[in-house]
Amino acid sequence: MESKEKDQGKPHRISLTSEGTLSIPDTPAVPFIEGDGIGPDIWAATKGVLDAAIRFAYGDRRRLIWSEVLAGEKAHRETGEWLPEGTLQAIKNHVVAIKGPLTTPVGKGIRSVNVRLRQRLDLYACVRPVRYIRGVPSPMRHPEKVNMVVFRENTEDVYAGIEWEAQSREAEAVIAFLKAKMGVDVAKDSAIGVKPMSRRASMRLVARAIQYALDHDLPSVTLVHKGNIMKYTEGAFMKWGYEVAREMFGEHIVVESESRPQPDGKAQQGKVVIKDRIADMMFQQVLLRPEAYHVIATPNLNGDYLSDALAAQVGGLGMAPGANLSDNCAVFEATHGTAPKYAGQDRANPISLILSGVMLLQYLGWVEAASAIEQAVQQSIADGLVTYDLARQMPGSQELKCSEFAQAVIERLTPCLSRLKAAPTGSKLEATPSASDK
Repeated sequence: MESKEKDQGKPHRISLTSEGTLSIPDTPAVPFIEGDGIGPDIWAATKGVLDAAIRFAYGDRRRLIWSEVLAGEKAHRETGEWLPEGTLQAIKNHVVAIKGPLTTPVGKGIRSVNVRLRQRLDLYACVRPVRYIRGVPSPMRHPEKVNMVVFRENTEDVYAGIEWEAQSREAEAVIAFLKAKMGVDVAKDSAIGVKPMSRRASMRLVARAIQYALDHDLPSVTLVHKGNIMKYTEGAFMKWGYEVAREMFGEHIVVESESRPQPDGKAQQGKVVIKDRIADMMFQQVLLRPEAYHVIATPNLNGDYLSDALAAQVGGLGMAPGANLSDNCAVFEATHGTAPKYAGQDRANPISLILSGVMLLQYLGWVEAASAIEQAVQQSIADGLVTYDLARQMPGSQELKCSEFAQAVIERLTPCLSRLKAAPTGSKLEATPSASDK
């Protein structure tokens, strides 16, 4: 007994079993990257909320032991590197990590640290759930109809970063090759980029999206592509998506084009409809018929555009969480930029990173703490307690600092946990309306 008490509270690593499942101790060590710009502000707020929720939900039995690792501007200042090898190794060793936003110069300088992180760790699935929180200002008449999860391929497409500057020796060599060997004329002053899209990467992304739909009892998976124009890259993504659906999930799926149409894309219970949409048409669909779409699987660039557009429908990137997943590790992140204008001012909205922390807790199976945070965030918004970006659009609300918003969420955790424990299994709780909502 004495040795057990002595060991209680010590950090332990999350590990993968031989079956590929997670082995999660009660006190796992979790690396964090603070982030650039507003990163330190929103990370401090997020850490406070996560720690409080775990403490309120589990007492002394569980907690996360935070371990800082470096990337971005802070890493460059302290080590001379933008993404140190030690950071990559720490994330591999600990399986799970969380990060704030990182700076990427536009049109010059270093390539994206975020992209390099995803490629080096083979974080092939960018998962972005987009759901409306009641009370958040939205440009839509019915934002509550938006409830989708985007699975964006994370390692290929134009985001692979295979490109050369116009009139560089490399660009001129590629242009000469295309003319001599392929009979293709490209203007001599062109910049050149390559768009790789492989069968393996496409199929594993779509497979993960379909498995998610089955695990969460969601009616459909939509393959979004521009295969009518880019027939051998994006068109192949669509083809390979249908192929893996039939090969791996045959008895659990229905292909839309081969079945009788159903309202809102739904199939018989226990089966998932697999369908595809052209990318530009899909932007119309998520505005006109968002309720017909549930899980979206898409190549990298389409997924970047579409997930941001969906976030705008529910209030903006400040409301949108995200995760980058491989088969061996996971990195949860704020989906917005660094907003250097507001760095160090304790003004930024931390909801994106807080909800990414919720995804981390769900990944660990700590669903009580995760659900309590979701409800507490909703309740804070319902009570009109929000940061400046929302307050300026919400008449009668109270503008809070970033740290004050985190405290408001923490103060609502205990009543939210009590409501969750008292609710029947499987029921859906809503935030209590504020006085202005009644």
